[in-house]
Amino acid sequence: MQTALAPEISTWPAADPALIGSRCGACAATTFPVQHRCPKCSSDTMTAEPLPRRGTLVAWTTQGFPPGPPYKGPTGKDFVPFGVGLVQLGDVVRVEGRLTENDPATLRFGQHVELTMVPLATDAEGNDIITFAFAPVQED
Repeated sequence: MQTALAPEISTWPAADPALIGSRCGACAATTFPVQHRCPKCSSDTMTAEPLPRRGTLVAWTTQGFPPGPPYKGPTGKDFVPFGVGLVQLGDVVRVEGRLTENDPATLRFGQHVELTMVPLATDAEGNDIITFAFAPVQED
């Protein structure tokens, strides 16, 4: 069985899952994750909406050590370095997230990426804990 690490942030297990952000009804600012007040104008007219699934890579690095709390992934000898990137989703919002690629030499500025869901860890009952990541889009 699979369970989402943070079920409130995406539409997974939908076939084509999207991250869920919020858009301000007063100034149209978009946030991720959902916020109840707009960080730009302080309005409380935020509504949840799915974010674009595709974007472009703005910056990236490799996380070579386990993050601090509340990280729930592998640690010690089970830890595998992973890529982390800042992704511009259309002209909507920038999102920081895990990348499916951890070799910086294979990544480039402006590279197209797409949202995917990946296993992060296994819980005590043997269920896969799923989180979001961005995968490079294979371009023709």
